[in-house]
Amino acid sequence: MAYYGKCIETVIEQLNKFQPEKDSPEQFLEATSTALQTLSPQKQAFILELLSGCLEYRKLMAVVVDAFYVRAGWLCPRADYSLFQVICYLAMFQLQELGFQLFCDIVKAQPVDKMHKDEWSLIYETAHVKENWIDPLMRWQPEVQELIHQLEEVMANQLPLSKTKARVTEPKEFNLTVPRPRAIPVPEPVPVVAKSKPVPRSTYQPPKEQQLLEMAKRFNRWKAEELLLQANIEEMRCAVPRSQGKPPMQASKKKLQLQLMPQIMKTSKLTFYKPSEVPVKLNTAAILREGSLYQQQVEKELQRVDQLVDGAGDFSEFLEWQKKMQAKDREEELTVGECRRLLGKLSREEAILARQHVMQENKQKANQKKEETAELLQQCAERRLQEEKSMKELVEQVTEAQKNIKLVQMKLLKDRRQTVQEVMEESRELLQRSAETAKEEQKRRCELISQLRALETQPMRKGKLVDLTQIPGYGLEGEMSVVELRERLALLKESQRREEEEKRDQIIQGKRARSQELQNRMEQISLCRAAMGRSAALRWEEKKARSAAPGVSSQDERVLELQRKVEEKVAERRRKQATLKSVPVPAPAPASRPARTKAWAHQEQQHWRDLQQSRERRLRTLQLSTSAAGHGRRQEAA
Repeated sequence: MAYYGKCIETVIEQLNKFQPEKDSPEQFLEATSTALQTLSPQKQAFILELLSGCLEYRKLMAVVVDAFYVRAGWLCPRADYSLFQVICYLAMFQLQELGFQLFCDIVKAQPVDKMHKDEWSLIYETAHVKENWIDPLMRWQPEVQELIHQLEEVMANQLPLSKTKARVTEPKEFNLTVPRPRAIPVPEPVPVVAKSKPVPRSTYQPPKEQQLLEMAKRFNRWKAEELLLQANIEEMRCAVPRSQGKPPMQASKKKLQLQLMPQIMKTSKLTFYKPSEVPVKLNTAAILREGSLYQQQVEKELQRVDQLVDGAGDFSEFLEWQKKMQAKDREEELTVGECRRLLGKLSREEAILARQHVMQENKQKANQKKEETAELLQQCAERRLQEEKSMKELVEQVTEAQKNIKLVQMKLLKDRRQTVQEVMEESRELLQRSAETAKEEQKRRCELISQLRALETQPMRKGKLVDLTQIPGYGLEGEMSVVELRERLALLKESQRREEEEKRDQIIQGKRARSQELQNRMEQISLCRAAMGRSAALRWEEKKARSAAPGVSSQDERVLELQRKVEEKVAERRRKQATLKSVPVPAPAPASRPARTKAWAHQEQQHWRDLQQSRERRLRTLQLSTSAAGHGRRQEAA
């Protein structure tokens, strides 16, 4: 009986270690067999057979044992779950091999106090359950019932264990000190608040800046409408588009050009710039800087007048030379603009030629691509045949390798058994060390608790009263009571407040003087700006009169060279179009020619319109830059 009892204990211990979520049954059995090398071969075989059966039929055993715990096992601890699994396995699968007498010896070897057809059918077939498990159990039912009666008689004769009643802790009340009544503080004097100023009337009135902005918006709107009306009435000459790029040289071609020329139904939208007289809020630095600038200009003008009075020369010759240079610069700018227009036309013709060249290259590439795809398809078919052959060879190699798996598994089992045995020895040593450290820690905690309880039993000292008017008497220099300290702090705060008020008054007076000075500077600046504005208006009128003069003749060498290049590119493009048309292509419908001419005319019109808009923008920027340069030169001359 002791022999089987030790075997059952070993099986129960191994079952408690098994974790189905992490461990696999095969690896667990290998580790167990390595750990049981010290036992005899008979014990080792019996334990491994029981353990493998319990792991294999784990779900069946769980059904029976769980039902036992639900019906009659409410007094049995959950720690004996593995014991009931082993007994259930012996009763179901090993009862015929062991015999009833040996089964009784195994059950009696355990301590006395530690002692389903529908659910099984869900796991295995009903016929298999009835033939192999239910019928053998029903045959052994009378003998098992006698064994159960014997166990119940032994339990009835055993005396119940006496239980000592636990000692209940009795709570004690805390010995708290009674708080003293608080002293009534001395009331502070009520501060005298200055009378608040009334709300100004401007708070409830709309600001003047908003009215000025609305007036400026209405004026700008009226000015823009007037400029738009003037632009619609007086159209520019350059806004009229030409026909397909040829200059009107013969009288016979003028009629065709007039027929193909599209009518401009609507002028392009004008871009209105913001007025230059926008009110700008200047800060102090800007006001002082502008005032100093105007002051320097006035001083320079006075020096020039003094020099003229003393007999210095006049700048009339310099001004004439300056006008000539400006006229020359304007002519150069106009020629540069014409060159840019011709360069744009030349680049357009080159782009058309490049597009035709790209179309020819694309056709050649498409033919090459078709040939390459055919070659790739042939290579893929050959590669597929080679892959099929290699797969057949791999299948043959795998079938040969599967024959040698058993030998490799035996070697792995031996290695794993050795490693498991080493790990078990190390774990035992670690458990012993941890138990010793835990005992030492428990002793140290008990000593600390006893010391803390001894400290709690000692009496506490009570506090003493504090007199705020009494000096502590530590022998320090300048020692005083708390009341005297408060009075001194109050006097110090009052003196600081007076100093702050004096500084505030000084700052306000300085700001007022500064604002008055800035106001005087602003008046001076406004006068200087008005004078500069009048002089700028006169210069603008002169500039406008000069710009109204006829433009420069386009007899420049660069312009003529660009015109010649454009004509050559147009002729080359037409020759290529003729060669492309000579290729046999299905003839288009007769009605497509007028549509093509209309599309060409529309495209040409859009091109010239964009070109004219760019020239208008360039002209505006040139006018602004020349006016600024002329203003700077006059200032330098002055």
